[in-house]
Amino acid sequence: MKYKLLKEFIGLLEEFEQENLDGSYSVDVDGFKRWIVTKETGSPVEPSWEGKENGRSAESVISTLIVHMNRFAKSYSKAAIWESDFSTQEEFIYLITLRSFGEMTKMELIRRNIHEKPAGMAIINRLIKQGWIGQQGSKSDRRSKVLYITENGLLALDRQMGKIRHATQIVSGDLTYSEKITLIGLLDKLSKFHQVIYDRNITPDKLLEEVKL
Repeated sequence: MKYKLLKEFIGLLEEFEQENLDGSYSVDVDGFKRWIVTKETGSPVEPSWEGKENGRSAESVISTLIVHMNRFAKSYSKAAIWESDFSTQEEFIYLITLRSFGEMTKMELIRRNIHEKPAGMAIINRLIKQGWIGQQGSKSDRRSKVLYITENGLLALDRQMGKIRHATQIVSGDLTYSEKITLIGLLDKLSKFHQVIYDRNITPDKLLEEVKL
């Protein structure tokens, strides 16, 4: 009887190793337990977090972790533009946006990067002054102007892209490919939820009153 149980256990370990080739679970007892629970229930084990025993909510942890991740990402971005012609990470993000999505109006560029108008206009004015973006009449509406990335802007980006890519790789840390794909799905869902609220342009004094869950 004991040997039968041991054989079944060894068989489970072998199955765990085969299914964990991408490193989705840590190779220890905790990782094995998480794999067992997911295998049996289809749901991951609920993690522990600081303050949980005192009633700290999952929502509080998510909010804090997102804030912290933003700060970590900013520190890597700052390192990526160190001793370059860029003043802030927002400058190269604006250039990348224009290169990726093509010409757009000032407000389209600002809103795509989730900035308030004064901050966004300051970034755009610096980029225009640097000669990295230009303005021209819109083909669809002659009354408005659109922004585009210039050759100098492309060159400025290319000079820094190696470090920028390095910084973005560090941000995703030691997540496996499977974990990265899962995280993209979750963050995309969360981003779409907040984008709908953002697009309503609710003033700060009414924001919490207007958004009800």
